[in-house]
Amino acid sequence: MSSDEHTETGTGWPQPADPRRPSGPAGEPDPRPEAPDPDELSPLAPEAAPEREAAPAEEPAAQGGGEPTVDLSAAAAAEREEPAAAAPAGARRRVSSAALMISVLLALLGFTLVEQLRTTSADPTTSAARQEDLVRILYDLNAREVRLRQDIATLEESQRQLRSGEQGRQAALQEATRRADELGILAGTLPATGPGLSVRFEAGGGKPTSASRVLDAVQELRGAGAEAMQISGGDRATVRIIASTFFLDGENGSLIVDGRRLTGPYTITVIGDPATMRTALNIPGGVVATVAGDGGTVIVEDREAAEVSALHAPIELEHARPVS
Repeated sequence: MSSDEHTETGTGWPQPADPRRPSGPAGEPDPRPEAPDPDELSPLAPEAAPEREAAPAEEPAAQGGGEPTVDLSAAAAAEREEPAAAAPAGARRRVSSAALMISVLLALLGFTLVEQLRTTSADPTTSAARQEDLVRILYDLNAREVRLRQDIATLEESQRQLRSGEQGRQAALQEATRRADELGILAGTLPATGPGLSVRFEAGGGKPTSASRVLDAVQELRGAGAEAMQISGGDRATVRIIASTFFLDGENGSLIVDGRRLTGPYTITVIGDPATMRTALNIPGGVVATVAGDGGTVIVEDREAAEVSALHAPIELEHARPVS
């Protein structure tokens, strides 16, 4: 192909030679205006014009009269730089999200700490208490814990004994029966028998035995270990003596015991250790000596099997209750 028919431009596409094109000096640009780009005239591509305007101007043709060529290196470099510029923006977005999440967690932690401190400081029992009060409260709590642990141990032992079989149940029943009998004797609701004394008061010198002398004898016998007592009059009336029994002087030398009238002579039947009770009655200045000073007589006799058969009606408690 001859140079008169076709010429090649920098785009690589063959173009027909223009016979009217003047051949100017080498290195001078074509004085004719360039033809408008079809893409710029197209109404379907309005956004393509700025890209072409931003493209670098065509360099003049090389010396020798060649057509100007289009340099694509700038466009290729711009395309390579676009992903590199987009990467830091995405990284910044990820960093911003993590920072926001950390800020929210720190805010929640601070709110929780403030609420905890406010709740602790608002406790009236500890904030207003002195150090001595706090120590006392701690001591009381420890003592209560010890008592509760002892109660738990006692209940567990009782449970173990009750679960140990027929022998354990029988032993528990026997212990309960024995305790009930003891309480019945002390309360005067059950009769009793055992070794003891018979103490007889006989007046003399025309002066009856006063209630104070009988009461002194009862107190001496209780102090010596008497377990059960009763007092009888000359008319065979008998009254059981318990902890609440009272003695008063009645008319004509009689004696009022728990509201019941007795006439002399009076006899106290008591169950206990005979030797100990005898010694208590005969101490110097004791009951025997005092009655003798009033002109009366106290006769003390041992009993191998003294019987206390008089009973006292059960006392109904109105105010006292057992501690559970």
